[in-house]
Amino acid sequence: MGVHIALFVTGCATFVNLYVTQPLLPQFREIFHASELMVSLTVSAPVLAVALAAPLVGLLADALGRKRVIVAAMLGLFLPTLLAATATDLHQLIFWRFLQGLFIPGIIAVAMAYISEESPRGTVGSTMATYVTGTVVGGFSGRFIAGLCATHYDWRVTFIVIGAITLAGSLATWWLLPRSMKFVRQIGTTASLASLRLHLKNPQLLATYAIGFNVLFCQVGSFTYINFYLADKPFLLGPAALGAIFTVYLIGAVITPVSGVILDRIGYRRTLRIAVGIIIAGILLTLIRSLPVIIAGLTLASTGVFACQAAASSYVGKAAGRARSSAAGLYVAFYYCGGGFGSILPGLFWSQAGWVGCVAFILCMQAVILVLAGISWKD
Repeated sequence: MGVHIALFVTGCATFVNLYVTQPLLPQFREIFHASELMVSLTVSAPVLAVALAAPLVGLLADALGRKRVIVAAMLGLFLPTLLAATATDLHQLIFWRFLQGLFIPGIIAVAMAYISEESPRGTVGSTMATYVTGTVVGGFSGRFIAGLCATHYDWRVTFIVIGAITLAGSLATWWLLPRSMKFVRQIGTTASLASLRLHLKNPQLLATYAIGFNVLFCQVGSFTYINFYLADKPFLLGPAALGAIFTVYLIGAVITPVSGVILDRIGYRRTLRIAVGIIIAGILLTLIRSLPVIIAGLTLASTGVFACQAAASSYVGKAAGRARSSAAGLYVAFYYCGGGFGSILPGLFWSQAGWVGCVAFILCMQAVILVLAGISWKD
């Protein structure tokens, strides 16, 4: 139970940072007199930084161990989070957001490896689901706090509050997370690089990396541009209301543990197919110009995404076999590279066809997930 609490706290305190600016994007558009694409860089900058740093962090953790890297990265994340509150223009804010992203892989990639190594046989799915549930709660909390702070105080207050949460989470992780007992150190850079080459020649891992890219691409794309859709006519939602929309993430806190149990029972491919079907249904519902129906659609889409993430992240450890931290690091790199492009490329469709264009693009990407899993995954 102590491990589950620690992993929940770790996920929550990390993801409270990552997408915190999403409900603030329409406000940033006005404050900084910038386009939708430019202000969306406050989302894509940390996500792309995660993608860049993840493989290196995976190698580091394979040499140094799990817990010490996780705690050090959480303490490091605390600093640029606070400094983001000092930004005086959009470029400075993007810079501090990028620095935030450089520390995050040291938490998420290494936590995935920790779970794969330390979980008893047959419980990896449920343990991973506990961690993912923490990320769900953290992702919602960051956005909700941002909306409230921007409405009642100032957007800078958001980063002060989030920084305090990050510091508290890092101390709690240091206190609660047990030391690794099954970690096998990879000695030398040559051995670590050899493990990377091995992973990149593994067809099952490559398919999983591509699936991870797609999952976050669709999630970030839909939950970034839906803010502009709902901030404009006929909805005209403000920052607090947009932050509250992300309450739909909390359904993931219920669904993700369930998906972990289902994953352990029916296997990876069947779980993924069901999850993708749920995503498609949810995204299609957002085309109906009714706020309650849109919220229902976003709820379904979130549910499917978190189930996909639980399946894909668990499959990494199964497919890799050894040097799991570097395998997880590569997964995180592809996953967040997808998120970075997901906050940019749909903007091209938004400028031409609005929300309908974004939806069409996202649905096409979902089809790719089904094909990849059907061809390459084995239960």
